[in-house]
Amino acid sequence: MTTFGARLHDAMRARGPLCAGIDPHAGLLRAWGLDDDPAGLERFALTAAEALAPRVAVVKPQSAFYERFGSRGIAVLERLIGMCRDAGALVLLDVKRGDIGSTSQAYADAYLDPASPLAVDAVTASPFLGFGSLSPMVEAAQKHDAGLFVLALTSNPEGREVQEARVGDATVADVVLDHLRALNDGADPMGSFGAVIGATIERGSHRLDINGPVLAPGYGAQGGTVDNLRRIFGDGARHVLPSTSRELLREGPEGLADAADRLNDRLRELAG
Repeated sequence: MTTFGARLHDAMRARGPLCAGIDPHAGLLRAWGLDDDPAGLERFALTAAEALAPRVAVVKPQSAFYERFGSRGIAVLERLIGMCRDAGALVLLDVKRGDIGSTSQAYADAYLDPASPLAVDAVTASPFLGFGSLSPMVEAAQKHDAGLFVLALTSNPEGREVQEARVGDATVADVVLDHLRALNDGADPMGSFGAVIGATIERGSHRLDINGPVLAPGYGAQGGTVDNLRRIFGDGARHVLPSTSRELLREGPEGLADAADRLNDRLRELAG
């Protein structure tokens, strides 16, 4: 097994940088003519995976939309993960977990240990109990060649009160980015520890190059564009995974594959 960063780099070169969210909102289930129940969830998720997983580098399910159906929803999530990985896509599970000690270790065991039925290639995590609280997840990612995407500069307005708060001369976001840069130091072609940075933020004075991947939610329906990504990330845009869910899923089951190809074609410009 190669590192997550190396696998992601190769997948982005082969399939393009698009990260496809599979987020079964109740409204989307209804728009697809499905009931908002476990059977509708399964039909929606597996149909989306069948269209998207063979053609995109990364599939990103949002765990909460599966958890809301209890054990039957988690069973669908397990099937979705296996189906996407079998089709050659990397799976980034959007769980935004963050805790301390044995609980943080349990999250690492649940999502990053290949022995777990919910094992994925990478997860999202929150560092706002202190970056050191993520040590069990960092260590599990290193041990199992998995990845971690840590919240740094999110696009929701409320995030600024924490992320732009100052720690001495730096902001909290800068401290998070410094930790990620240290974890990725010397990695080639890129590290396995990524940042979550919104596709619509104002860059400000933040140094965004971390020698690792950046998940950029908000591309497409939430207003993020290729020009935004170039403005925010500059030369580092080649390591950016623009993420979209609604822009794809509102196309319905018949239009998903074509929509993914169109979005990916636009995004390939970032590698140039």
